Amino acid sequence: MAELQKGLEGVIAAETKVSSIIDSQLTYAGYDIDDLAENAEFEEIIYLLWHYKLPNKQELKELKEKLHEYMPLNDSVYNHFKEYAADHVHPMTALRTSVSYIAHFDPDAEDEGKDKKFERAIRIQAKIASLVTAFARVREGKDPVMPNKDLSYAGNFLYMLRGEMPTDIEVEAFNKALVLHADHELNASAFTARCAVSSLSDMYSGIVAAVGSLKGPLHGGANERVMNMLSDVKTVDAVDDYIDEKIKNKEKIMGFGHRVYKDGDPRAKYLKEMSKKITEETGQSQLFDISVKIADKMHEEKGLIPNVDFYSATVYHSLKISHDLFTPIFAVSRTSGWIAHMLEQYRDNRIIRPRAQYIGETNRTYLPIEERD
Repeated sequence: MAELQKGLEGVIAAETKVSSIIDSQLTYAGYDIDDLAENAEFEEIIYLLWHYKLPNKQELKELKEKLHEYMPLNDSVYNHFKEYAADHVHPMTALRTSVSYIAHFDPDAEDEGKDKKFERAIRIQAKIASLVTAFARVREGKDPVMPNKDLSYAGNFLYMLRGEMPTDIEVEAFNKALVLHADHELNASAFTARCAVSSLSDMYSGIVAAVGSLKGPLHGGANERVMNMLSDVKTVDAVDDYIDEKIKNKEKIMGFGHRVYKDGDPRAKYLKEMSKKITEETGQSQLFDISVKIADKMHEEKGLIPNVDFYSATVYHSLKISHDLFTPIFAVSRTSGWIAHMLEQYRDNRIIRPRAQYIGETNRTYLPIEERD
């Protein structure tokens, strides 16, 4: 039997053209993340991940039109949120359930033909934003907001969430966050999605599985916990004592380090830059100053560098987004990558079925219940 690799660390489990991490540099379909973060709209990233090429003007126009067309949800979905929003359900739990629910309203949900797959992919990518924003509004007793055809995907998310037109810098910040979170090679949730559809299950099932994986604090929940930490610290002067106490108690400090990146997360610098801009714009510069002080302290004490989650927390907070929506936003962006991986799995499929190394007892004999201790 092959050697055990806990967490499958270092194991190559799939071939992919979606994204790569080589020498601590992230690329999407061969495009450096630095190039894309500086220049691309999120809609271009969606197309790139699914087709391995950037769209031309007409292809981008058609994708944007379809995303807008599919954003509205069936009225039953909005009513469905009302049934459990009052029970203080975590938004990731709501998202996991509602992704499964919207499959009921897809007339082609079980049709796995190539054309249907891409149409379904657009439908899911469009509706994932509406699910998060509608749930957030319904639980606050507000009516859902329909998308605005003049806004981008990033702009529409903020508009549908808050019911007010976002500023240019807000759209820029949120678009950049979506671009940076879109895919990340064979991460836990992408692998989960590929496992789910490797049995030739449907795409909705793959997204539900991926959402469940992302929900865990070791994967998608880190930025929410970063914001909780910043709220606890409150001032720059309190940073040293706070971090020293955490280190003394051997507590994990979220937003630092990464299994894959040893020389720092290449995405973090862009969200650091946006964090500085957006906190200044919204009069919350102290949050950025606290973040920088924590980052400096962690590098000094532990040699650790912030990852993408660390500065995304202050960006989302400054956009007036509830902290428990940070992970669902991660899912909104990462859906583009999950779909890309599922499409790839469908094209060259073999059911994912690894082996396990048995370490339990052997040579046992069944005893009647009267004879057992």
